[in-house]
Amino acid sequence: MARKFFVGGNYKMNPATKSAADGLVKILNEAQVKGDVDIVVAPPALYLLPIRDALKTQHVQIAAQNCYVKDSGAFTGEISPAQLVDAGIPYVILGHSERRTIFHESSEFIAQKTRAALDKGLTIILCVGETLEEREAGKTTAVVQAQLEPVVKLLKESEWNKIVIAYEPVWAIGTGKVATSQQAQDTQAELRAWLGKAVSKKVADETRIIYGGSVTAASCRELASQPDVDGFLVGGASLKPEFVDICNAQA
Repeated sequence: MARKFFVGGNYKMNPATKSAADGLVKILNEAQVKGDVDIVVAPPALYLLPIRDALKTQHVQIAAQNCYVKDSGAFTGEISPAQLVDAGIPYVILGHSERRTIFHESSEFIAQKTRAALDKGLTIILCVGETLEEREAGKTTAVVQAQLEPVVKLLKESEWNKIVIAYEPVWAIGTGKVATSQQAQDTQAELRAWLGKAVSKKVADETRIIYGGSVTAASCRELASQPDVDGFLVGGASLKPEFVDICNAQA
């Protein structure tokens, strides 16, 4: 079935500055987007509201890079799902490899955050992915499935329309390395087949699975041509004019 193309831009502490945020807004406000595509940008929390207010285009939404599992309480430095909804931020990224590896968030904890975010009506960009060592050991499928299993346990079938899965091989994030289009297709096809067994065929057919990992204008069209690659989660390139080319990869 045809799934609506989805492109997210996720830019982080470096080179995230006010100047970079202003540049991103200019690019997006002037962008000529072709075709039917959902576009989401995920700046650091400091810039969420300024970017939201400065965007003059209706085809770009805002995502937070993370949220906490609780709606309220004494959790200094965290942002709750309720606060994101109150601020008019409709999307949140959860389970990014940096949260898993640097901050040691378990798949169970990420599932709890997913549950909390869904309960407030947020749409989740849910990240999964393997390290280079795991890929070389032939464990990619097992690792990705294990990361998703706790989420499957906490979600109803009807709630999967609020989930976008982002397959992000850890070895390709910020390294300049990109999975080949065949590697991305094979992994995401296996993931979709597993969703069909773990949840339902309907969920497998309709859930968008996007690829993240040093995506550029040069690599996006071949990746986008794959039947199980439904879009991208873009890193540093989301701050450059080529982000528009990536958004138009299917056009």
